[in-house]
Amino acid sequence: SPVGGDSGNREAELIIDLGIWNRQTKLGFTFSSSTVFKLPNGANRSPDVAWIKRERWEALTPEQRRKFPPIAPDFVIELRSATDDLEMLREKMQEYMDAGVNLGWLINPQQQQVEIYRLKKDVEVRNLPTELSGENLLPGFRLNL
Repeated sequence: SPVGGDSGNREAELIIDLGIWNRQTKLGFTFSSSTVFKLPNGANRSPDVAWIKRERWEALTPEQRRKFPPIAPDFVIELRSATDDLEMLREKMQEYMDAGVNLGWLINPQQQQVEIYRLKKDVEVRNLPTELSGENLLPGFRLNL
């Protein structure tokens, strides 16, 4: 959904950083919040930033890729805007994990926190982080906050 200037700029910077890493590694595909994914539970979701491993994306048919792709991303970022309800965002992140997303970051500038979601693991909350790592999923990817 539309956001204000500050959130829109932050979101664009996140996509740029992930996109530059992905261009260098060619490991997958990066998507903006305009992309709607049809999750296994039937829900249509559009994370602020999403990334899918190359082999998973290429396994979809051309028609599936053209429409709302029936796939859960491997990695998602949700950036909390000033008007976003934190509990609703947490529910959305949990839904991504339930759908098979491997790694998710809920970036919360208002509280200077990041919640890190990993498949089948407890949520990790980091206060005032300066850098996030893409871990094994996104080797070498570092996001400076």
